[in-house]
Amino acid sequence: MPITAIIVDDEKLARDELGYLLKSFPEINVVAEGQNGLEAVKLVRQHQPDLLFLDAQMPGLDGFGAVKMLEQKHVPIPYLVFATAYDHYALQAFEVSAVDYLLKPFDQQRLAKTVDKVKRHLQAGDSVAGKIDRVLQMLDNRRGGGAVKVPVRANGRQYLLDPQDIVYAKVDNGVVLVATRQFEGQANYRTIEDLQARLDAQVFWRAHRAYLVNLDHVQEVAPWFNSSYQLRMDDRKRSEIPVSRNQSRQLRERFRL
Repeated sequence: MPITAIIVDDEKLARDELGYLLKSFPEINVVAEGQNGLEAVKLVRQHQPDLLFLDAQMPGLDGFGAVKMLEQKHVPIPYLVFATAYDHYALQAFEVSAVDYLLKPFDQQRLAKTVDKVKRHLQAGDSVAGKIDRVLQMLDNRRGGGAVKVPVRANGRQYLLDPQDIVYAKVDNGVVLVATRQFEGQANYRTIEDLQARLDAQVFWRAHRAYLVNLDHVQEVAPWFNSSYQLRMDDRKRSEIPVSRNQSRQLRERFRL
């Protein structure tokens, strides 16, 4: 029986490249493609594939978030192969947990090893759920540690930012954007709350429901309407961040204004 597969990646070129390479493996039947985590969940529920090629980093709901959502909805999780543009922490975690990964750009020989590994798991009837749980736990532990990096996509490149380099983050049309002194890019977190949970609460403060600021980068606190404030940041745009009325009291106490 062919191995049914789904490819989910927000970059069309990556989907096309992987789909083209998979044509060399007659045992793999790609039944659908998607471009974000929500589509991954929908397609897995619809097709119940044997295998899911899943981009680790996507705007909005990323690959890890999609897996968690599948678990929450009690949807059977297919064998997972994460696609990633970097080896930050995923490689070791996936290897230890017997969940494979592919580094971009994709390599035909490496893909052949992945297909062989999946075939062995299918033949042995290994359970995926336990392995995924270990992967997610390892990722959560690493994300929560002192060496946390924040993945941000900007100018066609993937950056891994140290938290101290983040000036502020904001939500724009459902996408979490992160600003540094040099550039602004898309963070691979589903919500600003998810990002905030990974950062030091003593440094990163929620000025507004749509804004999270690094207090070390606040240059000026300026009075604004209705006893509220604006924060002027030290990025190159000298961005002005609104402080909600509810948070203004906390700001006064924090800075003794």
